[in-house]
This record gives sequence, C-alpha cells and structure tokens, in this order.
Amino acid sequence: MDMRLELVPLPVHDVDSSKAFYADRVGFAVDHDVEPGNGMRVVQLTPPGSSCSVVIGTGMVDPNAGPVTGLHLVVDDVEAARLELTGRGVEVSDVQDVGGGVRYAYFADPDGNSWALQEIRR
Repeated sequence: MDMRLELVPLPVHDVDSSKAFYADRVGFAVDHDVEPGNGMRVVQLTPPGSSCSVVIGTGMVDPNAGPVTGLHLVVDDVEAARLELTGRGVEVSDVQDVGGGVRYAYFADPDGNSWALQEIRR
C-alpha cells in the first residue's frame, strides 16, 4: 500500500499576506485559490520541485491552532537557498552544520509556522 504525504494544512490569520509570503518571497507556486462557498477559501501552494503542497485558507484550519513547526525543505545547497530567500526579504538563520554532512538554516512565516532548509551531503 502506498501512502503519500501530499498536503499539509497551515493555520494562518491573514490568507492574503500568507499567500504573498509563500508565493512572492519564498517562491512557492500557487496551485489553487478558490472560494467554494460557505465562507471557505482554499489556497494551495507547492514548493519548487516538491510533490507535497501546503494549504492555507479560511473555514478549514483553525486559525487559533498553534503553528506547525519543524517542516523541512530539502535542498541541494543550503547556502544558495538561504541567499535566494534572504534576497527576497525572508529572514533566514545562519547555516548550522550539525555534523555527518547535514546542514540547516531556519525561517518562519508571519504566523510562526517554521521551516528548516536541510542539506544532506552524500
């Protein structure tokens, strides 16, 4: 049996500013931005090269839920990814080498959902 993680819901307070953060600053593709009715809005965004997306919106995720933490974006070059994001105005931590060929840099969205850029050298 296959099990594929394809969608991660993120709680946000301002859908438009969160959409702008992920699309314009982080570089995620906007797959859908629909309002199916009953006050619901669904915005699905996908990181470049990923088969897993995030979804933000109204009427589906409790905006008062705590932030989602520890999400990983696996990159080939953490320094280059960090420079690209900081060049787009995203605050990203310095790169940390944790040993074993693994390096990280961290950032968060305006609602505190946190991300790790992870590089694994093989």
